Amino acid sequence: MSGNVELPKLQDGQTSYAGIPAAIFVDDVDQFMSLPENNQQAEKVLKSLDEQHSKYKFMEMSMVSRKRRLRQQVPDLQKSLEMIKVLKEQDEDELETNVLLSEQVFVKSIIPKTKTVCLWLGANVMLEYPLDDAEDLLKHNLASANMNLRCLEHDQEFLRNQQTTVEVAMARIYNWNISKQKQQQK
Repeated sequence: MSGNVELPKLQDGQTSYAGIPAAIFVDDVDQFMSLPENNQQAEKVLKSLDEQHSKYKFMEMSMVSRKRRLRQQVPDLQKSLEMIKVLKEQDEDELETNVLLSEQVFVKSIIPKTKTVCLWLGANVMLEYPLDDAEDLLKHNLASANMNLRCLEHDQEFLRNQQTTVEVAMARIYNWNISKQKQQQK
């Protein structure tokens, strides 16, 4: 669905579309812990990394929610585009169809030939558009929704990598602290 949409180019120095900060990869724990801001205090560093991990988890929940809304929006836009196509190709003066009133309840309806449709724009706003303008708007909205889905998928993958990086850093620092405590006990 959104897999064939090409992602826009990220700006220089940017690693995600949502501006997610990159986690620090801790390769050499001794060197990392000797930095002035860490001051050999494992508890302080672990607390900071835990806070960063919690922020990443919160961002992930937000992205999942946004992605769910977009995935629901795409089929609705596609159905609306299909309906506009049917209305544009309508030859007769009237079109007989079944309209959904509520879940599992349909009613037979006759739609007169029309040159306009009403579209929900959100925030309880509906506007009437000529068929061509409505089609253009829906196509634009569909392309935008697909692009946003792809960007979210990219950011989710980046976010998973950052969470893993923080988890690895926490484990390394925790193990470093345990070995340091054992050395002090000897």
